[in-house]
Amino acid sequence: MQKVLVVGTGLIGTSVALALREKDVAVYLSDIDADSVRLARELGAGQEWTGQDVDLALIAVPPHLVGERLADLQKQGVARAYTDVASVKADPIADAQRLGCDLTSYVPGHPLAGRERSGPAAARADLFLGRPWALCHCAETSADAVELVRDLVLTCGAKAVTVDADEHDLAVALVSHAPHVVSSAVAASLQSGDDVALGLAGQGLRDVTRIAAGDPLLWRMILSGNTQPVAGVLERIAADLAAAASALRSGDLDDVTDLLRRGVDGHGRIPGKHSGPVRDHAAVQVVLQDRPGELARLFNAAGLADVNIEDVRIEHSTGLPVGVAEMFVRPQDTDRLAEALRFHGWHVPPVATRR
Repeated sequence: MQKVLVVGTGLIGTSVALALREKDVAVYLSDIDADSVRLARELGAGQEWTGQDVDLALIAVPPHLVGERLADLQKQGVARAYTDVASVKADPIADAQRLGCDLTSYVPGHPLAGRERSGPAAARADLFLGRPWALCHCAETSADAVELVRDLVLTCGAKAVTVDADEHDLAVALVSHAPHVVSSAVAASLQSGDDVALGLAGQGLRDVTRIAAGDPLLWRMILSGNTQPVAGVLERIAADLAAAASALRSGDLDDVTDLLRRGVDGHGRIPGKHSGPVRDHAAVQVVLQDRPGELARLFNAAGLADVNIEDVRIEHSTGLPVGVAEMFVRPQDTDRLAEALRFHGWHVPPVATRR
């Protein structure tokens, strides 16, 4: 894989291009939006495509356009293999079949990575590091095409996962699409909140509603390609919420307690760092002043103590020039980190463990 064409220079397409450029792969960029191509090019994602043949063409357009773009590119004989990054798979494959595309050179794909921001300006070369990348190739797909796309996934730092297209769409309804709608529903309820209520908002609310900041029109296109699986998940969640509301009104909180317990169990099943198994981590908390260099000082202290920070979370204090940083480390590293931080002048409260 020496030359790649990226069709669609949004968040995912440009992030793929940046990751490939870091590995010295020649990348060509194409998009109906000339400004988007220009910005991606200025970010170092590649050069504008002028019809060059490539080894692999990656189609990063909305799901309902994948089939058309694939058919057009194949008619031009642009690449040896083709893939896409649409977040649903059954409909694009059906469109490709309907349009008479060559399925032997097409490997439908979907990187399970993203951000609540969109467009090339939000792109990052490390977006896919350690993330699963679903490959839903058909029985007709050639081994050479699959190998090329696996090379792409590996070059981007992701982990290829082979899965059936229908199974994929059911899975992303559960772990991505329905959660986005639920997050949006919680965020939408805040429209009626007054300034006093919102002034009391903490990090928990920010965590629950973070993904609700995504582009509504983009998410409408994503959801339109996976309507039935998403509806099924939302109906199950709605039933749980209705039962909880009924229990709260009656004063019998057994159903609520059951939901909370099932929530703990479900949360515990989410894979940990880099999609690996969940591990116990200890949280070392530090109060940070809102001033330049504070985070750098904190991370430098951890580095000097030879402690790897597995994860970090910052909770801002509304209206105050301070925040709390939680650094998650291996339990055996907590004493060494806490001692190092105290040496550098920070107050460290008792350490908590999380899963």
